[in-house]
Amino acid sequence: MVDWDSLTRAASDIAARAYAPYSGFRVGAAALADDGRLVVGCNVENAAYGVTLCAECGLVSQLHATGGGRLAHFVCVTLDPRGASEVIMPCGRCRQLLWEAGGAALEVLTPRGVLPMDAVLPQAFGPEDLDRVAVPGTNAP
Repeated sequence: MVDWDSLTRAASDIAARAYAPYSGFRVGAAALADDGRLVVGCNVENAAYGVTLCAECGLVSQLHATGGGRLAHFVCVTLDPRGASEVIMPCGRCRQLLWEAGGAALEVLTPRGVLPMDAVLPQAFGPEDLDRVAVPGTNAP
């Protein structure tokens, strides 16, 4: 059984470390890997908005930097100015990152409850889509 409250607290704790001087929208993400490891990430804004890093990017990077594996359970929160957290949905780009790191079975705590990733990102694009167009004998499409 997953302790969603503890996972949400971990996301809130890391959201407090977010670097969000432009929007003030502090985001934290926490997940359990398939081996039980906790991985976290927070958003890091940049004056050149296009290079801002979402919390999910940091989390997926930490997953790979600490041994790889697959994500099994995930939550993302934002903090209000008083520090109270609220569960939020990942943006579309981040849903794709999560799909690649956890697949259809990844459980995501959403504002509407726990959903499998294939409900969060239906008809997702994945590695098997690239396999359909691969040129035999190469690694390239």
